[in-house]
Amino acid sequence: MRERVPLVYLHGHLEGRYHAIWPVYVVADSPATLTFTVAADELAARDALPGEVAYEDPAIRRAYVTATVRRRLHQQAFRERVLDAYRERCALCRLRHRELLDASHIVADREPEGEPVVSNGLALCKLHHAAFDRWILTVDSDYRVRVRRDVLEEEDGPMLKHGLQELEGARIEVPRREPLRPSRELLAVRMEVFLSR
Repeated sequence: MRERVPLVYLHGHLEGRYHAIWPVYVVADSPATLTFTVAADELAARDALPGEVAYEDPAIRRAYVTATVRRRLHQQAFRERVLDAYRERCALCRLRHRELLDASHIVADREPEGEPVVSNGLALCKLHHAAFDRWILTVDSDYRVRVRRDVLEEEDGPMLKHGLQELEGARIEVPRREPLRPSRELLAVRMEVFLSR
């Protein structure tokens, strides 16, 4: 803390899985309680450098940085829980490369119903996540893939055919445990939007 040395803070999501936040700085400590406080904001943790413009309202900056870090931790925790529930494979194509998998929200997290719970998520590969987010395909409340009509009728290369069109009507793979499965109610809400587009 006295030296103002930057650290890496490892926030645990699941056993053996961490999200790194850096740089963080120790900004206060309490020897009585054996605790310390870190700030994930380089400018808040040090004095201004010569010629550096100070922010007019440090409270606004602190609120922004805090919100950004919380959002990163929140998204990473959601991703870890969803990928774990789906046994680290795409619900649509069964791809098992973790680095190519995302946790997609059925109902966006900016919406009131879009809570960061596994039942509002699907483990999707990058291709299927992008197609899901852009309303090229969706999943109905019977856990079947629905591909947009114009995409089904389109002619292109093998990726369109095998990666999207052949998924029409296919049943997705869902988590084994019932409470972790996609919410049929949320899928029905999403399907209504899909059909109205």
